[in-house]
Amino acid sequence: MPWKAISPIKVYGLLPKTNCKECGVENCMAFAVGLVNMETRLEKCPPLLEEKYRKNYLELKKMLSPPVKEVEFGNSSRKITLGGEFVMYRHELTYVNPTKIALDVDDEMGEAELMKRIKFVEGLSYNYIGAELKLDALAIRSVSNDPLKFKKAVKFVADNTDLPLILCSLNPRVLEAGLSTLEGNRPLLYAATKENWKGMAELSSTYKCPLAVFSPNDLGGLMSLTKTLLDYGVSDLVLDPGTFAGEGLSSTSNAVTMIRWKACNDGDKLSGFPLIGTPITAWLRAGGNGQSKAWYEAITAAMLIDKYADMLIMHSLEGWTLLPNIILRFNIYTDPRKPVSVKPGLRVIGNPGETSPVMLTSNFALTYYLVSGDIEAGKVDCYLLVADSDGISLESAVAGRKLTAKSVAEALKESGVEGMVKHRTLVIPGKAARLSGEIEDATGWKVMVGPMDSSEIPKFIQERWKSKI
Repeated sequence: MPWKAISPIKVYGLLPKTNCKECGVENCMAFAVGLVNMETRLEKCPPLLEEKYRKNYLELKKMLSPPVKEVEFGNSSRKITLGGEFVMYRHELTYVNPTKIALDVDDEMGEAELMKRIKFVEGLSYNYIGAELKLDALAIRSVSNDPLKFKKAVKFVADNTDLPLILCSLNPRVLEAGLSTLEGNRPLLYAATKENWKGMAELSSTYKCPLAVFSPNDLGGLMSLTKTLLDYGVSDLVLDPGTFAGEGLSSTSNAVTMIRWKACNDGDKLSGFPLIGTPITAWLRAGGNGQSKAWYEAITAAMLIDKYADMLIMHSLEGWTLLPNIILRFNIYTDPRKPVSVKPGLRVIGNPGETSPVMLTSNFALTYYLVSGDIEAGKVDCYLLVADSDGISLESAVAGRKLTAKSVAEALKESGVEGMVKHRTLVIPGKAARLSGEIEDATGWKVMVGPMDSSEIPKFIQERWKSKI
């Protein structure tokens, strides 16, 4: 059945009711509300983990368990959690665990090439409205089908990075050779098929590793294989219905959508596992040159991020292939109930003095980072007052009375900037011009209306501020 909100009262009835605050909130009722809203976890309540509450813990765990099971892999330094989703559509609640992206290496690469790709994955980092966006894992592919070559490649990778690993081969002997070098590591094994399932199941059980199930373009076969593996005792599964780049993109989209629909709306247990997609297949199936293949890989990855994939394996090192997708992932997996915001308060940019401008902006993250970025790029020394606008954009905040003269006056007073400058002039954004008179009345400061676009701030300061102060 589709997800239906659970009553916080029902959850509260099973909690210890100690109001001990060890979970980080004021009382057990607040913790119950957090559980229902998927904002916290049962394990955050230490009393609930005591033996005397064991029955309640298990009942709550069952009550709050998602339709899509969480599957974890990695090592003691870094772990990845896949799945754990409750809803088909983001606006219904929120998505929980962002799609993880792995880049591949293979056992035919020399050590220099392996090291290059390891360093690339570890080093890729992009700051986007205050969030550091990164890649997540490495997929080691057996191209040679030689156990010794694969073992050597796995050992080299494991010795040079602590990134979570995916071991890729359809030959259980090859995977076992790689697993033998990974003491204390729990990689994802890729993949079990109708031909090799028993050998893969034995590996998964022996090494306690999650296992991907692969049945391309055959959903019936995928479900049958999943049931077989569950009956065999393998419970940490990841489903792959096949990824077909280019002309096969629509069938790929339909397959992953149907699986997630069955899990979230029909409560189908065989469909209730994370999904893995392999945009890397564009390099085998798509036509054209390397740039065309990378393009098909990028659009296939974007579709899979949109359509419920929990893990992707990619190949290209091109920034234009990866960056749009990690930004897309970030935007989809933000909580729609919470605006993306920054903490209000005073920011010191550059090396301002007592005659430097005091400028106002809202705490909507995109607005803040655009404004502060343009100020820094223009080498403007100033004090930037970030007022609380409930995390919404400046124009909307002014129109909706989320940013008012009163809130600006309070922010100005709390910032302490009055003791840092000898003037009493506040520069407000052009989009907040309608508040200028109210702000002057509420603060006693003179207001200068700045430009409509933050890119014009350096020119404004040079031409208007310096001639007035």
